[in-house]
Amino acid sequence: MKQLVKVTALSVVVASSLFASGYKIPETSLNALALGSANVAHSSKSADCAYYNPANMSFMQDENSLEVGVIGVYLSPTNYDGARTQEGVDIDAKSERFLLPTLHYVSGALAQDFHIGFSMVVPAGLTKRWSESPAVDRAKEFSLEVVEFNPTLSYSISKQLSVAFGVRMLYSKGVVKSESSASRDMEGESVDFGYNLALAYKPTSSLEFGVTYRSNVDLTEEGDAKLYIGDATVYDGGSSVTIPVPALLNVALAYSFNDATTFEFVYERNYWSAYDKLDFNYRSTIPAILQPSMDDPITKDWKDSNAYRFGVTHKMEKYTFMGGFVIDKTAIREENVSFELPDADSMAYSVGVRYAMEKNLEFGVALLYSKKESRDVQNDTVDGEFSNANVTMASVAMAYKF
Repeated sequence: MKQLVKVTALSVVVASSLFASGYKIPETSLNALALGSANVAHSSKSADCAYYNPANMSFMQDENSLEVGVIGVYLSPTNYDGARTQEGVDIDAKSERFLLPTLHYVSGALAQDFHIGFSMVVPAGLTKRWSESPAVDRAKEFSLEVVEFNPTLSYSISKQLSVAFGVRMLYSKGVVKSESSASRDMEGESVDFGYNLALAYKPTSSLEFGVTYRSNVDLTEEGDAKLYIGDATVYDGGSSVTIPVPALLNVALAYSFNDATTFEFVYERNYWSAYDKLDFNYRSTIPAILQPSMDDPITKDWKDSNAYRFGVTHKMEKYTFMGGFVIDKTAIREENVSFELPDADSMAYSVGVRYAMEKNLEFGVALLYSKKESRDVQNDTVDGEFSNANVTMASVAMAYKF
């Protein structure tokens, strides 16, 4: 349940995650970070197409391509100002720093125009920690770790059209802690599966289309929970909870000028309506005094949300320069925003560069800054303003072809 709590944290971390709306993390490669994840249609030059559009593996050169990297993330301390009705309540969540590893691989051509690929990424997650009341009553800690292993297979239907299929295996681990007259300490973990589909179409050498779909994956967290009243332990046993990593649709268009400069637009639809409630289950009955605060389902009722991604790539002899801009809409309705989930609309700006040190060896760096809007919330849980929930991400990566 502690892991399960982490899944809950998953939604809480949403508040100040590195992700876009909700708790997804769209930036899982150097190019994705540099382009604001506008690398779905025009992605057949790098190994990360194995994740962002595996159908583009069919248009890569007949060689093995490998990219490894690391993404550093800094989450600024989210501020809550409750001065409107709670005089003197002006508190900050803890800032967070962590590293996300990435790995992408695409094979050379196999028999009958097939390619295989593999990605290891962190597609979702959160972390939110508060140390002062009233935030600790609901979210002393909410954290979620998710690692995805994604093997893919592409097939070239023609010189212009390719399709792909992949299997998603997600390992997750979560922690949830709250501290008040009734407190909880929960952990959980799970392994869950889904799939992804992709299409790439290149009607001309300059024009490229891409469509990808990643299925919903329910994280079926199971673990242990401890519930307290004051210092007395009143429950110590098994627990479980289910949290969705929602389905995701990307539709992309890219156009290149003189084989040097490429502009890409990606429309992204996140099916967050799958997250309708958060329901903790316990292996045995918990004391009546803890109900409904610890046992009744918590309404989420998230809505499907959109993101709009713009990227530009300019390729020179040895250098490739990239830039991106993202508009990302939140999935959380005002009536359901809380200390665990202080999410808001955001805009992100990114830049990056790759350098070809040798014919088959590249090195690159990228930087992204995401600024969430301040959000004034008035509901049954919160009456105040959340601000400063910003994210800075930096990546270094090395690509090798053989």
